[in-house]
Amino acid sequence: MSFSLFIAVLCGIVIDIFFIRSEWKKEYSKSVALKGLASLIFCVIALFALGNISPQYNTFATLITIGLFFGLLGDVLLNLRFVISKSAQRIFILGIVAFLIGHILYLCAIIPISENVGLLSIIGVVIALALLLYIFKTLKPKAVFKAFGTLYLGAIIIMTSIAIGNMGRSSFNALFATGAILFTFSDIVLIFNTFGKSSKFSLRILNLVSYYIGQTLIALSLFLLI
Repeated sequence: MSFSLFIAVLCGIVIDIFFIRSEWKKEYSKSVALKGLASLIFCVIALFALGNISPQYNTFATLITIGLFFGLLGDVLLNLRFVISKSAQRIFILGIVAFLIGHILYLCAIIPISENVGLLSIIGVVIALALLLYIFKTLKPKAVFKAFGTLYLGAIIIMTSIAIGNMGRSSFNALFATGAILFTFSDIVLIFNTFGKSSKFSLRILNLVSYYIGQTLIALSLFLLI
């Protein structure tokens, strides 16, 4: 890792820590700005890689980079709901849609360079259905969240299943899959902490840290294609 890249990752981590602190103190306007800035860091990291990527991976890397920017948008929206409380549900759903688009872009990127896509997709669907049945039985979310949540979890778990199934093929696949696993884990924590009987800030921290590390690893994986 070059020194400039190390500094970028370090800055992102520091900003993310300040963001978590501001959310804990319920400084929600401040936390929106800090979260957006922290997420912008992993987008910039991806852009650095994209500018030097091998030509055969240009389309792939572009899709990943755009997906990361949709993650940035989702980050801002999910925290903006605390600022504009009257439209919290609508803003939350828009955030889910932004993340869903990002996951679809990740899927479009990795499918052409992956093996056993059909089998791994079926495994992902089975896992997603089992998890969704448990969530709907345990948490009882509203109908609108069920609809968008089904699409969202389906997309991210299928994407992660394909990534895991191909993680042994190269160092890029391994790093991308690790990022995808952390992303999926963070979303599961978010769901249970948001729609469960009680919300714990310790779980919120786990959700935010695993998410940020996951997205950063996905961005860093592009440097392995240079």
